[in-house]
Amino acid sequence: MTKKSLIAAALTSLVLVACGGSDDPPPVTSQVPASASESVDGFVAYLKALVASDADSLEPVDISATTPPADDMSPPTTLD
Repeated sequence: MTKKSLIAAALTSLVLVACGGSDDPPPVTSQVPASASESVDGFVAYLKALVASDADSLEPVDISATTPPADDMSPPTTLD
């Protein structure tokens, strides 16, 4: 392999690594996470994220498959 080919291969692999995916989470309204139906804490965490987001500029979320969990045995969750 020539020196130019080696440099070209190294630059190409560097560019491909730099084009990796984003670590940004999806918008809150893209879908309701499964944790929102699994536990009260997950549901409250989702609601907090929804309130903290700029939901007015995002698409509506389909909540038809979501069932808010009920837990009558644990103490109430504090909302900050």
